[in-house]
Amino acid sequence: MGQILVRFLHANFGRFWLGAVYLFLYAPLVFLILFSFNSTRQDGVFTGFSTRWYVALLNDSRLVDGFFLSLKVAVITATLSTVLGTFAAFVLVRYNRFKGRSLFSGLVSAPLVMPEVIIGLSLLLLMVAVQHAIGWPERGVTTIVTGHTLLGMAYATVVIAARLREVDRTIVEAAMDLGCRPSQVFFLVTLPNILPSLVAAWVLTFTLSFDDVVISEFLSGPGVTTLPQVIFGYARRGINPSIYAAATILILTISIGIIAYSITSVRTQAWRGREAKVAVQAELTTRS
Repeated sequence: MGQILVRFLHANFGRFWLGAVYLFLYAPLVFLILFSFNSTRQDGVFTGFSTRWYVALLNDSRLVDGFFLSLKVAVITATLSTVLGTFAAFVLVRYNRFKGRSLFSGLVSAPLVMPEVIIGLSLLLLMVAVQHAIGWPERGVTTIVTGHTLLGMAYATVVIAARLREVDRTIVEAAMDLGCRPSQVFFLVTLPNILPSLVAAWVLTFTLSFDDVVISEFLSGPGVTTLPQVIFGYARRGINPSIYAAATILILTISIGIIAYSITSVRTQAWRGREAKVAVQAELTTRS
């Protein structure tokens, strides 16, 4: 019996380990979602199914306003981070020989390894100094978006640069030989090839911005509070089941974005595969 058990574990060790990792990562989320439908405030005891905490959530103006503010900030941040990350990745990959490249690369990558507390504190001091000098910007949506974009741009640059390195340079050179201007080459050749990485960078930076707490705490102003800040503030005063409902909606929003990206990526790859197959068949027909 012992030998059979050892053989079974040896044969299925990879699956067992993978299942244990998934259980460790997602079991807390499952319990959180489950207890968001609990009928009472008791922690650790599910007393019955109820949607009362979602009703309470809808009646809580702080949570509702925080959700829409987080959504607004995340959309703006993701868009700016993707655009700026594209420019930075293009410079690092296409123009790999210029003075100060190492410094530029280090500055772009620094937010990846720098603690968010340091980023938030340094940006707070900068924003306060600028506001005292010119009277703008006041702490609020603008400062939060600025801080999130600084962090999101670093992640977007890494994702887009990895895809940009895989793009065949001969395609770009062929387009230029055929008379395309650099701007036309970028929008007609390079951009379609790196489009999946742009979507991935947008979803990633959207997620990072939507659930950020540390930078938002430093850069938010009076009356400007994101959803994670509201949840964190409620959690410090004691567990409120409405927080479970808000966190469930947060998880659902992020999951929808990831699923949408996955479906788009699969469809794009399938379309490219069909186009390549048609092109090969057309070439074989022409030769024959």
